[in-house]
Amino acid sequence: MAADAPPEDRGYGRGAAVLSIGIGVTGLVTYAYFALASHSLTEEEYGRITLLWSAVFVTVCILYRPVEQLLSRTIADRAARGGRGDRHLRIAATIQLALGALFLAGALAFRGRIENDLFGGSAELYWTLVVAVLAYAVSYFARGFLAGSHCFGLYGGLVFMEAVSRALFALAVALGIASGQSVVALGIAAAPIVSLAVVPWALGRHVARGEAADLTAAEAAEARLLDEAAGAEPGGEPEFTLAHGGGFAVAVLAIMAAEQTFLNAGPLIVNATTDGAEGAVLAGFTFNVLLIARAPLQLFQAIQTTILPHLTRLTALGAGDPFRRSVNATLVAIAGFAGCVALAMLVLGPWLMDTVFGGELAYHRLGLVAISLGMGLYLAAATLNQALLARGLAAAAALCWAVSALAFVGFLLFGGFDDRVLQVEIGYAGAALLLCALLGTLYRRSHPPGAPTGGTVAGQATRETS
Repeated sequence: MAADAPPEDRGYGRGAAVLSIGIGVTGLVTYAYFALASHSLTEEEYGRITLLWSAVFVTVCILYRPVEQLLSRTIADRAARGGRGDRHLRIAATIQLALGALFLAGALAFRGRIENDLFGGSAELYWTLVVAVLAYAVSYFARGFLAGSHCFGLYGGLVFMEAVSRALFALAVALGIASGQSVVALGIAAAPIVSLAVVPWALGRHVARGEAADLTAAEAAEARLLDEAAGAEPGGEPEFTLAHGGGFAVAVLAIMAAEQTFLNAGPLIVNATTDGAEGAVLAGFTFNVLLIARAPLQLFQAIQTTILPHLTRLTALGAGDPFRRSVNATLVAIAGFAGCVALAMLVLGPWLMDTVFGGELAYHRLGLVAISLGMGLYLAAATLNQALLARGLAAAAALCWAVSALAFVGFLLFGGFDDRVLQVEIGYAGAALLLCALLGTLYRRSHPPGAPTGGTVAGQATRETS
């Protein structure tokens, strides 16, 4: 298998590069959406938009990204083992529909509190939240399918269309074609619906691949040997059940809850613990600061999307050295990127933030540097997390995330800072360091240097016969 490793590494690199271009542009368009909204709305209205954004993406990432990750990992694993059939798609769709129904029931039951406490009595923002979250259920299912199927061009097209359609609403307000907070907010609900235009293309590819998926006699015999060595049922891959998929999804759901705590707890807690309109203003300001961490995540999404199916395939095949090379190369690239961002914030940070977002509050130079370094640690942790998911250690990884997220929230609630924004900046960097250390320790213990990656008997058998 070692001889086949370099092409696999190159394949992962090409997929990440292609997707990085699309998502990199998407990140810039997303930045433009908030810049246009910031200059077109009052500070209080802009604060409400950032709260809507945070509420939508906290919800959709917690509820729906587990199914995206489940599909990405499962489709890649089945492809490596020669699996066929659509049972895994039906199970994933069942889980996703159940999660969407759970959200809708909760949103309707707590409408008064959401509408009044979070959105200041705005029914338009409440219904925007409901429609957007339900639309993203389909969007994230499509993302998982595209990632696991290595359709990275279509994946990039989906997120790019989403960002552009959202930005057009803010642009319309900036140009005077339309006006008001509600129009800017409407873009958040319309974006996932428009982006689903790529789904027919994806379904067409799926049908075409299904028709071309007949194995030769030799390939079928090899697949059966691997399945039998792995303990699978004769003539098939390891059984994929609702309990199996649900267990993985629950662990990833806990990870996503912790992830969104890192990204959105700051503005939400600042708003909740500050009286009156000042809370919305400070929440918007804090959100702008955290965009330094959030915007690179748009770019990193390309790596995150490609590396999970890539590492899953290497795990199934027992390819230990390519697994380590992929993880290490990603960590080195993240370190270099974070260092450049931190240097830029040290030299130009306050001026750059004032120019892009305006406003009367001042940005702290060292606070911006802390966020930049925290961003690098967070991206490194996210890479280690994907490696652990690929090796089936979702539950252990979820515990690391939960501990770090609770530490972050505890610091924000009881840190005793007068400057709440600086408190968020320091807390984010410290919690990211803790998370990276915990996941790094788990990764080293589960996959010590020099040890084979293959977690399956089938993978070991493949290596021995190579």
